[in-house]
Amino acid sequence: MSDNNRILSGMRPTGPLHLGHYFGVIANWLKLQEEYNCFFFVADWHALTSEYADPTKIKGFVPGLVKDWVASGLDPEKCTIFQQSMVKEHAELHLLFSMTTPLGWLERCPTYKEQKTQLAEKKLNTYGFLGYPVLQAADILLYKPCAVPVGKDQLPHLELTREIGRRFNHLNKTELFPEPADMLTEECKLPGLDGRKMSKSYGNSIQLSEPIEEIMPKLRSMKTDESRLRKSDPGDPAVCNLYPYHKLMTDPAKLPEIQEGCKNATWGCVDCKKVLMESMEAFLTPFHERRNACTDERVAEILDAGNKKAREFAIKTMDEVRGVLNFDF
Repeated sequence: MSDNNRILSGMRPTGPLHLGHYFGVIANWLKLQEEYNCFFFVADWHALTSEYADPTKIKGFVPGLVKDWVASGLDPEKCTIFQQSMVKEHAELHLLFSMTTPLGWLERCPTYKEQKTQLAEKKLNTYGFLGYPVLQAADILLYKPCAVPVGKDQLPHLELTREIGRRFNHLNKTELFPEPADMLTEECKLPGLDGRKMSKSYGNSIQLSEPIEEIMPKLRSMKTDESRLRKSDPGDPAVCNLYPYHKLMTDPAKLPEIQEGCKNATWGCVDCKKVLMESMEAFLTPFHERRNACTDERVAEILDAGNKKAREFAIKTMDEVRGVLNFDF
C-alpha cells in the first residue's frame, strides 16, 4: 500500500536551529532528498504541546525554520516542504485514530513521563501532550511512506505509529495503512559548549543563523580537556569538547596535526580554538549568505507549493479512510 520511495519527517518550530540539528538531522535529509521522494514538514501543531501557554511566537518561528532548511541545502525542487497546520487532514486523521488508540499505549510511551519530568515548568498535564503520538501517527500514515528517518530514541514512537495503523486495519478489515520501516540515523556526536548535549534549553548551543562575531566569544570560553591545566600538559582529543567539532568542520587533512599537537602539548587549547574558529567561519558563512537570500516571500512560495502537493495526497488518503469507515457522507 506504500510508495516504496516515499520518506516523511518533520521538525517543531520552537526556535532557531543549531549545529546539533544540522549534523544530527538535516545532513541526513540532504542525502535522502537525492534518493527518495521526501516530504519534510513544519510540525507547528506539535509545537503547541509544549508552547500552548504562549502560542503567538510559533508563527514567527515557522519561516525561520524553513529558511534554516533551505540555507542548509534542502531544495524545494527535490523535496516537498510543507506546514502541518495548513493540511487539515492531519487533524481529521488524528481524531479518527484517537477513537481507537488504547489509553494504556500512550501512558506507556517511554518519553511521556521523562519529558513531563524534564519540562516540569511547562505543565504538560494535557491531553495534547499525552496524545501527541496519535497525531504523530496521523502525520506519518497520511502519506503512506515506506520509511521514516529516526534516531534510536524515536524507535518506540514509530512502533506505536505502526501499532495504531495495524489496529485501524484490523478493526476495519482493510490493508489501507502500511507499516513504515525505521530508517535509523546516525546519532550526532556534537556536544554543547559545556560538554552536555547541545540544547537551546541548556543555553549551550551555537545557532546556525548566529552571527560569526557572536559565536567567537562562545568558542573562546568553550570547555576543553579538563586534564590540561597548563599548555605544557598533554591532552586527549577523545575527551576534549572541541575535537568533535573539528571532525565535522575542519579539513580532514588538518586533523592529524591537531591530534599530535594536543597529545604532545605542542598545541595549546587557544591554538586549537583558533583553528576551529576559522573552520566554523568557513562552514557558516555560505549558510548565512543563502539564508539572507531566502526572503519571507520565497518562504511563502515554498510553503504554498508544498502545502498544495501535500494536501493533494492527504485528500486522497482521507477519501479512502472515510470510505473504509462508511463515513463518506
